[in-house]
Amino acid sequence: MPDFIPLISRQAIQARIREIGEQITRDYQDKDLILVGILKGAFIFMADLSRQIGVDHEIDFIGASSYEGTHSTGQIVFTKQPDLEFKDRDILLVEDIVDTGSTLCKIVEFINLLNPRSLNICTLIDKHERRKNKIDVKYACFSLEKGFIVGYGLDYNEKYRNMSEIYDLKL
Repeated sequence: MPDFIPLISRQAIQARIREIGEQITRDYQDKDLILVGILKGAFIFMADLSRQIGVDHEIDFIGASSYEGTHSTGQIVFTKQPDLEFKDRDILLVEDIVDTGSTLCKIVEFINLLNPRSLNICTLIDKHERRKNKIDVKYACFSLEKGFIVGYGLDYNEKYRNMSEIYDLKL
């Protein structure tokens, strides 16, 4: 039976998302903003973040995966392409967790081919334990050094996304 060690409460998550939403609102005044959620993990975070952003914006999703269980396979598979036109638009990638950075680097490369005006990254968790790639995260709600994190959209083999708080999973 897995152990769930509490890390971040629902209240702390919501408070931090409000702060990040206010910062994005200031930074994207008079911009042509598209929030692009990285499926599946970012959907809960992106929904709450979108409601905290006080400027008009559109929403799109991209799907990419590199995980099996608790480990990255190193192979990136795109499971969904964006629907909106990104050319000359201001793209804010919304990710649940930046871990090794491998998947995110591939997504950034792909989106840059679509010629956006700007491209920035917003993540719920910026985790440094296994970082292999330099990633410029403009907005991070929380920074963690280590652990396998679940809850609030983050999963282990597609389970535990529905938990309203964030936990360190011990198998």
